[in-house]
Amino acid sequence: MNRYLLPLALFLVLAGFLAVGLRLDPREVPSPLINKPAPSFSAPSLHKPEQRISKQDLLGQVWILNVWASWCAACRDEHPALLAFARQAQVPIYGLNYKDERGAGQAWLRQLGNPYTDSLYDPDGRIGIDYGVYGVPETFVIDRSGTIRYKHIGPLTPELLRDTIAPLLRQLNV
Repeated sequence: MNRYLLPLALFLVLAGFLAVGLRLDPREVPSPLINKPAPSFSAPSLHKPEQRISKQDLLGQVWILNVWASWCAACRDEHPALLAFARQAQVPIYGLNYKDERGAGQAWLRQLGNPYTDSLYDPDGRIGIDYGVYGVPETFVIDRSGTIRYKHIGPLTPELLRDTIAPLLRQLNV
């Protein structure tokens, strides 16, 4: 009888971990950057390489940073929702063109529409590393003081924008 207790106990422990794991949303990866100052950056504009944009330029306003790339299929999926949200003009949306070719990024926005106030060009992904980007698309909401208030991994949807991001923007007095 005792020889069955140890395997049974191990089975119950593993089943418990599996049950807990199945309830978690794999898109909800806690970010250590939430409620912390956004990392500093200075990057050229995707469309105007001679013009640089830095975090300092954006202080004093609530803004959204959306990490995207022309090679990203999920970015294509979220793009219509982002365009619709940008038309509401609640806050400026800055793109971070991540590990992409400049020409490909520019052509992608010409073809699909440009929801961004401007796009930062990050060809080697250094800014993305500082922001803890796992992959694209990812989206950050950053408050007036330059503090990250929210991070979403994966494509934005109209429901997420309406039910999560818009209320957060109202909370941040936009």
